Amino acid sequence: MILTLAVSGYRSLRDLVLPLDRLNVVTGANGSGKSSLYRAIRLLADTAQGRVVASLAAEGGLDSTLWAGPEGFSRAMKRGEAEVQGTVRRERVHLRLGFAAEDYGYAIDLGLPVGGGVFGRDPEIKAEAVWAGEVLRRGNVFATRNGPSVRLLDDSAARALVAQDLAAFDSMMTQVADPRQAPELLLLRERMGAWRFYDHVRSDAEAPARRPQVGTRTPVLAADGADLAAAVQTIREIGEAEALDATLDDAFPGSRVEVAIADGLFSVEMRQPGLLRPLRAAELSDGTLRFLLLTAALLSPRPPSLLVLNEPETSLHPDLLAPLGRLIARAAATTQVVVVTHAAPLVEALAGEPGSRLIELRKELGETVAAIEDEPAVPAWSWPQR
Repeated sequence: MILTLAVSGYRSLRDLVLPLDRLNVVTGANGSGKSSLYRAIRLLADTAQGRVVASLAAEGGLDSTLWAGPEGFSRAMKRGEAEVQGTVRRERVHLRLGFAAEDYGYAIDLGLPVGGGVFGRDPEIKAEAVWAGEVLRRGNVFATRNGPSVRLLDDSAARALVAQDLAAFDSMMTQVADPRQAPELLLLRERMGAWRFYDHVRSDAEAPARRPQVGTRTPVLAADGADLAAAVQTIREIGEAEALDATLDDAFPGSRVEVAIADGLFSVEMRQPGLLRPLRAAELSDGTLRFLLLTAALLSPRPPSLLVLNEPETSLHPDLLAPLGRLIARAAATTQVVVVTHAAPLVEALAGEPGSRLIELRKELGETVAAIEDEPAVPAWSWPQR
């Protein structure tokens, strides 16, 4: 389980360190930084797949994602006695992302490129570190990357140089991870690569889930929900079929979801009380289809170590939020879950669950800050040095 999440220099997240629990509910007003936090976690996952630079480019490049406020705030600024204004920069430009789990931690530091050229606006990876435990210290580091050089802990407990020409756009997580030389990096890379994100799964009239699809065993629902029917059938065969039926009956009393198969094409059908025939996926309302998609995602027979849901309440009737809360709480028994939402009924349904943590974001002088339920101490955190 991830114990600490840290983000620095990304959009409104100037310097945010959050303690996480088994079930984390992130809420706040529009513009408070919820979407930025969600995207920051996605960027961390992209690092393990070698896509962090491309993902930043898709957001408009490093310049558009960096913290836009001053490097620091004076006391007069914080008291409202002076206008917020820029100061002389003393530190290098950073965009830093990291987390510490129960066993290992990882952090990456991205900065401005040196030199020009055709790709002169690409961000560069300046430093990375993998360590044991909750806080990065000199004595618990397995691997460090400074510029193009990577050092790994060897059998003699010394850090040996294993690479000295790593490209500025390549992470050591993808280029150095090796089952014999760097098993810790390989373990983290595979774990982060398996994190799952569901962000406004499509339920519109043209959504892939509304059309029959070729079906194969599907223990993990695709991000676009195209393989919904195959995922439902997989849950029935190798997953918790009883939990599936109970969840759907909780949300839609007396209803049942079936999978129709014709010429190898799978499609979802829903039987409802009083109707003489099942409703095809193309006939379901947006909210009903979205709930089915969330059910297939949360009852996956292959649960990930981390599941992140961004505004899952979209298109759902208020009556479905309590069943959704119970479904999410059930998933949190086997998976660490982060839910980003502004739906008060969903927040109330989840906040009282065992192992839950309510994180309310707000803006202060343009910076996202967090008010955390029970006000636990801010976790200790250190960034790798360039």
